[in-house]
Amino acid sequence: MNHQIYKNSRLIAPENRIILLGASNLTLSLRLIIHLMQQQFGGPSEVLAAIGHGRAYGVASQMLSRGLPGIADCGLWRQLDSMEPRPAYALLTDIGNDILYESAPEHILRRVEWCVAQLQQQPAQIVVTNLPMASIESLSERRYTFFRNIFYPFCRLPRDETVIRARMLHRGLVDMASRRHFKLYEQEPVWFGLDGIHVNYWQRRVFYQHILEQFFLPGNQQTPVESKQELFLTWQRRPRFAYKTVLGRELYCQQPSGQLADGSSVFKY
Repeated sequence: MNHQIYKNSRLIAPENRIILLGASNLTLSLRLIIHLMQQQFGGPSEVLAAIGHGRAYGVASQMLSRGLPGIADCGLWRQLDSMEPRPAYALLTDIGNDILYESAPEHILRRVEWCVAQLQQQPAQIVVTNLPMASIESLSERRYTFFRNIFYPFCRLPRDETVIRARMLHRGLVDMASRRHFKLYEQEPVWFGLDGIHVNYWQRRVFYQHILEQFFLPGNQQTPVESKQELFLTWQRRPRFAYKTVLGRELYCQQPSGQLADGSSVFKY
């Protein structure tokens, strides 16, 4: 399916496709990440994002009154199959939320690998962030329980079991990267806040710049200098979820639902 982009009343073709899979960190930094990726790869873009606070890869998630399907089960994949080939760049982050939904590491790895396999059929350049093990392991029992009860009040996994599952998932992603030949980025504890999993607000830009360096940039392409105005005057229409539930009621929104000032279309799942 060919999605048309208009800029200054002119019809233009997207230069590339950006695919973003993740949870809170991606949700909080969505426009920043798109902006940084477009600095590297150009624009306008087709952006497909499966994100959301508390989002998981292999199970449906619930955050307050809002529910979302698992990333591997959402409508993004049907949309992707219907689109014409285009240079594609995929970033997979926030892998580990499934643990707090009490999923087994082997189940999480199967769902993440399924996503990777779909992306490699594009084919897309893929960068995956591994679990920040040093940050997770540094959490005391008290701090772990405090943040678990805030973000995942239904979870009853003790700290030690969560750390064991996180280590298994971490090792599984290392093995998967070797077999599937994608870039795996190891996250350092310096980037994360007190809860061990959310990136510090004031470090987000540098953090994502480090991650995006993992993508292969052909030739001698240089990253342009941005203006402050460009970053803040960017949304023409903010994207909405294609499907979600609110208090059990199913809500749908036609995609693409978002648009950026350069004409980029945003599909949100």
